Amino acid sequence: MDSELWMVVGLGNPGREYEDTRHNIGFMVLDQMAEKSDGGFYWRSSNRFEAVYAKGTLAREGVVLVKPQTYMNLSGRAVQPLAHFYGVDVERIIALHDDVDLEPGRLKVKCGGGDGGHKGIRSMAGTLGSQAFYRIRCGVGRPERGDVTNFVLNGFTAEEQKVLDKQIDRATGAVRCLITRGLRETMNRYNRPPKPKKPKKGEAEAEEKKANS
Repeated sequence: MDSELWMVVGLGNPGREYEDTRHNIGFMVLDQMAEKSDGGFYWRSSNRFEAVYAKGTLAREGVVLVKPQTYMNLSGRAVQPLAHFYGVDVERIIALHDDVDLEPGRLKVKCGGGDGGHKGIRSMAGTLGSQAFYRIRCGVGRPERGDVTNFVLNGFTAEEQKVLDKQIDRATGAVRCLITRGLRETMNRYNRPPKPKKPKKGEAEAEEKKANS
């Protein structure tokens, strides 16, 4: 056990049918963190913990990445036993999850507070016996009409895909910032809308010519 470890939990649903859905953006962030990091993360699957997890280093800190395999509404059933096994304090747990109240591309970082109707966060708070963990809310938007549940269990549109990669990069950066710089600086950096990408000179001229034609 190591009380100095951090635990980063990506919330989502197991199974190929859910891989690319909005509800699984937490899994997507963790997959990129493990893939692009040189921290020695190797995924292992555990029936005992009902999770896929990997231990390594991120920003020179020991980190356990966790993808619960319990389905979203029971996520805490995987998180609490792993946190206990590794001796991770609740104040060193970071949860990444989808949020329909934020537009695609947006992030909101916070610590503690209510679950905002997110059943994965509710499950974690219940089994951990505390709400005092960090959350990185990843915006997926809300449907103009129809059921929200069906919306989050469907894939991203072509338009949403355009901002998804940058959003995942920013979420990874927010995790690093939380670990190394703390909550206040992370909120200042990542809670504001991302800056729009400036078009290159030739692209800008082409757009202007198109608008004036």
